[in-house]
Amino acid sequence: MDNKKGCCSTQLIDGDGNFNVVGIENFMKEVKLAECGLSYAVVSIMGPQSSGKSTLLNHLFSTNFKEMDAFTGRSQTTKGIWLARCVGIEPSTLVMDLEGTDGRERGEDDTTFEKQSALFALAVSDIVLINMWCHDIGREQAANKPLLKTVFQVMMRLFSPRKTTLMFVIRDKTRTPLENLEPILRQDIQKIWDSVPKPTVHKETPLSDFFNVEVVALSSFEEKEEQFKEQVASLRQRFFHSIAPGGLAGDRRAVVPASGFSFSAQHIWKIIKENKDLDLPAHKVMVATVRCEEIASERFHSFLENKEWCQLEGAALSSPVLGFGKKLSSILESCLSEYDLEVIYFDEGVRSAKRKNLEEKLLQHVHPAFHSIVEHLRSGTLDKFKVAFDKALSGGDGFSAAAHSCTQSFVSLFDEGCADSAIRLANWDTSKVRDNLLCDIEAHIASVRAAKLSELTACYEAKLNESLLGPVDALLDSAGDDTWPAIRKLLMRETKSAISGLSSDLSVFDMDEQSRDKMLARLEDYARGVVESKAREEAARVLIRMKDRFTTLFSHDSDSMPRIWSGKEDIKAITKLARSASLKLLSVMAAVRLGNDADDIENTLSLALVDGASNNTSRSITISDPLATSTWEKVPSSKTLLTPMQCKSLWRQFKAETEYTVSQAIAAQATNKRNNNWLPPPWAIVAMFVLGFNEFMTLLRNPLYIAVLFVAFLIIKALWVQLDISNEFQHGALAGLLSVSSKFIPTIMNFLKRLAEAGQMPATNDSHRNPLPSAKSRRSGVDTGSALSSTASSHITSAENGTEYSSPLKVD
Repeated sequence: MDNKKGCCSTQLIDGDGNFNVVGIENFMKEVKLAECGLSYAVVSIMGPQSSGKSTLLNHLFSTNFKEMDAFTGRSQTTKGIWLARCVGIEPSTLVMDLEGTDGRERGEDDTTFEKQSALFALAVSDIVLINMWCHDIGREQAANKPLLKTVFQVMMRLFSPRKTTLMFVIRDKTRTPLENLEPILRQDIQKIWDSVPKPTVHKETPLSDFFNVEVVALSSFEEKEEQFKEQVASLRQRFFHSIAPGGLAGDRRAVVPASGFSFSAQHIWKIIKENKDLDLPAHKVMVATVRCEEIASERFHSFLENKEWCQLEGAALSSPVLGFGKKLSSILESCLSEYDLEVIYFDEGVRSAKRKNLEEKLLQHVHPAFHSIVEHLRSGTLDKFKVAFDKALSGGDGFSAAAHSCTQSFVSLFDEGCADSAIRLANWDTSKVRDNLLCDIEAHIASVRAAKLSELTACYEAKLNESLLGPVDALLDSAGDDTWPAIRKLLMRETKSAISGLSSDLSVFDMDEQSRDKMLARLEDYARGVVESKAREEAARVLIRMKDRFTTLFSHDSDSMPRIWSGKEDIKAITKLARSASLKLLSVMAAVRLGNDADDIENTLSLALVDGASNNTSRSITISDPLATSTWEKVPSSKTLLTPMQCKSLWRQFKAETEYTVSQAIAAQATNKRNNNWLPPPWAIVAMFVLGFNEFMTLLRNPLYIAVLFVAFLIIKALWVQLDISNEFQHGALAGLLSVSSKFIPTIMNFLKRLAEAGQMPATNDSHRNPLPSAKSRRSGVDTGSALSSTASSHITSAENGTEYSSPLKVD
C-alpha cells in the first residue's frame, strides 16, 4: 500500500488476476470507507497502453499512480488494477487505474484479462473514463474501436446493467474544434453499439438506457502542459458532488454501501473469473445479506460483552432486579440502533429481515434471564404471601377474608413486578407463571385450611374425650337400668354443644354447605365412636368389674361396712343378690345401646344363667340353650360388645372365681357358730345345778374351798390365755388337742418359773424414802411384767393353713 500526500492506494487485482483481500481491507480501514455509507463514488479509466491514463488520474484526482517514463520508451506501466482515494473531492471518490489494452506484453490474442477488467470496471464504477487519442477519431482501425466493442460486449453479461457514465477523454486535441469531433465520435459509438450482438430482450434497447455519454478534450500534456493542467482543473470541478442529482453519477442504480464495497468487489471479480453472467440486483441483495449478517453477528457479540448486560444477567440468576425491563430494553434498543445505523444503506428487505433475526436472537438469549426474574418474583411473592397470611390469621382476621385480601394483594404485586421486568421489544406471556403462582397460593391456603380445620377438629375431639370418657366410665361402672339412657342423654348434650361450637368456628372458612355438613357429621360420628370405644374397652374388662361388684356387695353390708360372718347372715340370699348385680353389669356391657330400640339381653341372661341354672335338674334336655349363638336378637353385630357365647363363658368363669369367696364366708360363719357354743346345752346346765346342789351348798358353808377354787380359776384362766385355747380349736377338736398337748408342759414350766422368780423378789420397807425401785427390782419388775405380758398374750401357729393368728388376752 502506498500513502503519499494524503493519497492512499493499493493494488486491487494483480496481473495474474488475484484479488488482494488483505490489501483492500487495510485500504478501507485506512480511508475509513465504511463510514461513508452511500456517499461515495467509484471512477475507473480504460484505454490503450501508454496512453497517459495514470498521468491523467494523478493530475485530475491528486493520486500517486505510477507514470510511464517517456525517456525509457513505451511499455506496460500499470499491471492489473490499482485503487486509490482521491484527495480533496467530495463525496469520497475512489479511482481505479486499469491495465492498458492492446499491450504487447499480453499479445494479440490474450484479451481475457482485458474483458474481465472491463466488466469489473462497468460493474463496480459509477463513472468510466475512456482515454483515447484524438487522431483515432473517425478511423475504422483505431485503437478505440476494439476497446468500445469490449465495453459493449461485456455490458451484455450484466443481467440488469447499472447506468454508467462513459466519459470519453480525447487526448492531444488538435486544432479541430470539439464541436466537430464530438458528433463523429458519437456516430462511431452508435455504430459500434448497433454492431454488437445483444440478447433478445435488448435488441431494440437504445444506448442511452445503459450509458450516459460525455465527451471532453484535453491538450497534449507534453507540448501544452500548462494548458493541459488548466483543462484538467476545470474537469476536476465536474467530479465534485458527482452523485448529486444532475451530477456525473446522479442517476446511478444498485449502489453497494461503502461498508460492503470490499466484499462486493471480491464477489464480482470471483464471478467474472468463473466466466459467469453477473446479476447486479441479485448481487446487491447477496452483498446486503452477507454484510447484514456480519454486522448483526458483530452487534450480537458486542451485546454479549456488554458489561451492563453481564451485570444484569448475573443479578437475575440470584434475585429479582428492580427496573430490569427498562435497563435491558435500553441495552437492546441501543444494540439494534447501532445495527440500523450500519446497515442503513443496504437493501431494505434484507436489512429488515436480518434485523428481525438479530432481534429474535437477542431476545432468545435474554429470555432465560427474564424467566429467572419472573420465577424469582413468583417464589418471592409466594414467601411474602405466606408470611402476610399467617400474620393476618394471627391478628384475628377471618380465614376467608384474609385469604382473599392477601391473594389479591400479592398477585397484584407479582403483576407489578412482571410489568417492571417486561422488555419493550418482546411480548412474552407471563400468564403461565402467574397461574402457577395462583396454584401455589391456593395450595398453601388449602394446606393451612386443612391444618386449621384439623386443629379445630382435634380441639373439639379432645373436648368430647374429656366430657365423655369419664362420665361414660362412671355410668358403665354403675351398670343400672338407666345406664344407657343416661349415656345417650350425655352423648346428645355434649355432641350438640360440640357441633354448635364447630359450626360457629367454621363460618369464617367460607366452606360450601356439603363440606361443612360432612365435618359436622364426622364430629358426631367421632363422639359416638368415643362412647362405643369406651364401651368396648370396658367390655374387655367386664369380668374384673363383675368380680369387683360381687366382692363389694357380698363382703359389705348396706352401710358399706365389712361383713362379719357371725352366723346370723343369709349367705345364700346375699350371694344371689351379688350375683344378680354382677349379671346386671354383664347385660349392660353386652351391647351398645345408643338408640331407642329395646332388647331382651337381660332377660335372656337371667333366664339362661340364673333361673335356668337353678332349675337345671328339672329341665328337659330337648330345650335349646338361648346362649348357644353368636348374635343377640334385635341387636346388630356392629353394636354387639359381648356375644351370647362369650357371656356364658364369662359367667362360668365368674362363678368359678367367686365360689371360693362364698365358701370362705360359709366356713367363717360355721367357725363362729362353733366358737359361740362352748357352754353346755341348757338342759345340761339345769341337770348340773340340780345334781350339784349339795356340793354348791358345801362350798358356801366352807369359804376355804371358795378361795382354793378362785385360785384354781385364775390358774386355769392364765393357762387358757397362754395356750390360746379358743383359737386352737377353731380348726377342729383333733387339731386343737394336738396343738395344746404339744405346748402344755412347756407352758406349765414357764409359768412355774415366772412364779418362782416373782416370789424371790425382796420386800421394800421404806418406799417413801426410796420411791424409785432399784436396778434389780426394776429388772425384776420388768421380768414380772414380761411374765404377765407373756401370760397376757401368746403366739401360736396353726399348722393346718400355715396362717399365723394372734389373740390378745387380758389378765384378771
